Amino acid sequence: MSHDNNSGKSFLVGLLAGGAIGALVALLFAPKSGRELRADLKLKGEEYLDEAEKYISEAREKARELINEGKKRSEKIISEAKSKSQELIKDAEKIINEAKEKTSEVITHTKEKIETESGRISSAFKAGVDAYKESKSQS
Repeated sequence: MSHDNNSGKSFLVGLLAGGAIGALVALLFAPKSGRELRADLKLKGEEYLDEAEKYISEAREKARELINEGKKRSEKIISEAKSKSQELIKDAEKIINEAKEKTSEVITHTKEKIETESGRISSAFKAGVDAYKESKSQS
């Protein structure tokens, strides 16, 4: 884009300079009085100045449009990024909650298993102690 902009400026400058030089040469070789020649030069100068101002005005407007378009695009990108990040946060929270639930289920199941096994071990130990006492008392 910068290359196109420079080419456009170069072309415009060349066009204006060529036009000014051509007009100046034509006026210098035209059979007119000094007063008429100065008036013609002034008129041509004003015309070129008006054209240059018009070009500058159009360039400014184009620049404003491009800047506004850039702002709109960046705002859209930022908005989409915020939306995506919020979705990712929700997904992460969902995964964390599911992990908590599964962990809670595993802990509860493991606790029940330990209590069951603890009861069995306690019963087996008690039975072993009772058997030992019984065998001691029989001896």
